[in-house]
Amino acid sequence: MPLLRLLFARLIAVVAVAGLIVQPAAAQSILRDAETEALLQDMLDPLVVAAGMPPGSVDVVLINDPSINAFVAGGQRIYIHSGLINAAETANEVQGVLAHELGHITGGHIISSYDGYGKAARIQLLSTLAAIAAMALGAGEAGMGLMGLGQQAAIGSFLSFSRTQESAADAAAVEYLTTAGISGQGVVSFFQKLQNQEYRYGYSQDDDAGFARTHPLTGDRISRLQADLEADPAWAQADLEATIGGTSPLSELQRRFVQVKAKLYGYLAKPADTLRVYPAQMTSVAARYARAYAYHKDARIADALAETQALIASEPGNPYFLELQGQVLLESGKPAEALPALREATALSGNEPLIAATFGHALIASEDPANLDEAERVLRTAVARDRENPFAWYQLGVVYASRGDLPRARLASAEQQIMSQRPMEALRNAEMAESALPNGSPDWLRAQDVAMQARAELEQARQRQ
Repeated sequence: MPLLRLLFARLIAVVAVAGLIVQPAAAQSILRDAETEALLQDMLDPLVVAAGMPPGSVDVVLINDPSINAFVAGGQRIYIHSGLINAAETANEVQGVLAHELGHITGGHIISSYDGYGKAARIQLLSTLAAIAAMALGAGEAGMGLMGLGQQAAIGSFLSFSRTQESAADAAAVEYLTTAGISGQGVVSFFQKLQNQEYRYGYSQDDDAGFARTHPLTGDRISRLQADLEADPAWAQADLEATIGGTSPLSELQRRFVQVKAKLYGYLAKPADTLRVYPAQMTSVAARYARAYAYHKDARIADALAETQALIASEPGNPYFLELQGQVLLESGKPAEALPALREATALSGNEPLIAATFGHALIASEDPANLDEAERVLRTAVARDRENPFAWYQLGVVYASRGDLPRARLASAEQQIMSQRPMEALRNAEMAESALPNGSPDWLRAQDVAMQARAELEQARQRQ
């Protein structure tokens, strides 16, 4: 799989903010990419600081989903769909969405949503009991009417609660954008995109239809946001994005955003679609980025490498361009040739865990025993900085197994399996590792932790059944 790593996770989406509907629990796939994650974090951190929290205390997770949506699901994480990145035209638009989502986190809306659910459930329960009593007295039609009215009241109660949360998150977004000195043009233009979606799919803009909404009317939200944000001195700064070569922080974010957006498109779209959107006559960095992925997916390796060479020539010290070149070579069956580019990418990125994991994989794939020591060092550093990287854990397990260190190989497998939602296998490997590792050692303690987590997940699964 090229550069971007596709992982699977079960996410409980209690509040879906940027989309048009609430999304229930669903199995969704996570896209991991060092460059994309760094960009999203750089977009978010000024807002986090404006909210009174330290930078890096809230993460952004990219979901592989073509719909235009973002949501929070508990904890200090914001989830963004790849479709939202594709639909956004500017980095400032994405920042506006992040500011809104951050408002849900700081407002504790996930926790309070359970209160909203509870109130609606109580209304439904009382109406059902009243309906049963009426039916028992022979008033069947009245009982059915009571049940219907109770259901309607319960739904209305929860939707009203949800709309209140959305309005609060909008107000928080205004505060964070203003405090951070970030233009609010992006959040307004993005809500205008959502309004166009509503028109396209026939969603009513009438207040009379507002009963069935989880969100306030988009037109009203746009008016309120624009009125609050236009007075801010930062409002006009978004116009600087038109000049990507400018020196403002916003211009630099826009330059990076255009490249990452093209990168994601090249990775996710069919090669023919990518080559139509980014034809060969386009020589920008973004176009070359997208085409490199398209050519690689289409097994046109020489063309893919030509694009990576052009990218590196335009910016020799860019670790992400070097990473891509190494990835193309590695996945084309040339791991030894991939090593120089991946080693340099790892060094230039400060041992970024996702890049380091790919480098470790190439060292192992070279099948040179002399590379195992370096592979172990690189991979241990990667998992120490990013434990939620099942690919790196798997590769580290391969290193241990090749050396006959089966207890640590089993522990690495358990780490990889617990993150891949395979708790039974994780429990088995963790228990085997624990029984063979030195008593009281850090690895022995970690094996106990993984086993405990696996047992908890298995118990939760049994309770759900």
